Amino acid sequence: RDLVVSWMRDLGLTVTVDVVGNVVGTWESGSGSPVMTGSHIDTVRTGGRFDGILGVLAGLEVVETIQRAGIRTRRGLQVAFFTDEEGARFAPDMLGSLVYVGGLALETALDTKAVDGARLGDELERIGYSGSQPSPAATFPDSFVELHIEQGPVLEDEGITIGAVTGVQ
Repeated sequence: RDLVVSWMRDLGLTVTVDVVGNVVGTWESGSGSPVMTGSHIDTVRTGGRFDGILGVLAGLEVVETIQRAGIRTRRGLQVAFFTDEEGARFAPDMLGSLVYVGGLALETALDTKAVDGARLGDELERIGYSGSQPSPAATFPDSFVELHIEQGPVLEDEGITIGAVTGVQ
């Protein structure tokens, strides 16, 4: 978390952390609601080493490339990473993004117990990522785009190089 946040700050992004530990870096440009990209930085043993983090790093690369080219976009850009998306330690999976959009009550998420018995809210406090931004978010981005790698055999077996996700699990 600290490393990714430092990269966001290196790009001049305004970094916010919400009460469930979701992190959003914002590059102000244009007007209206920003376009958000990102993913998660947690993973599971069988998820592959690029699971989640590819989407976050790609988002940072996009912002850096646009900045270096001196381009002003019509909307601001945000790069986010969400807390406990894989659910490896705290159930359910997609916990951070569920709270962000209002699909899971904040109190329920913070009281969630890990497989080792730890409480999510206490762990966020311990690591310094129990932020002050409200969640669910007070305002939402105009759109969200996520680059996510398929590290299973399905696309390769079918001879397809790219796919559009229509569901999970």
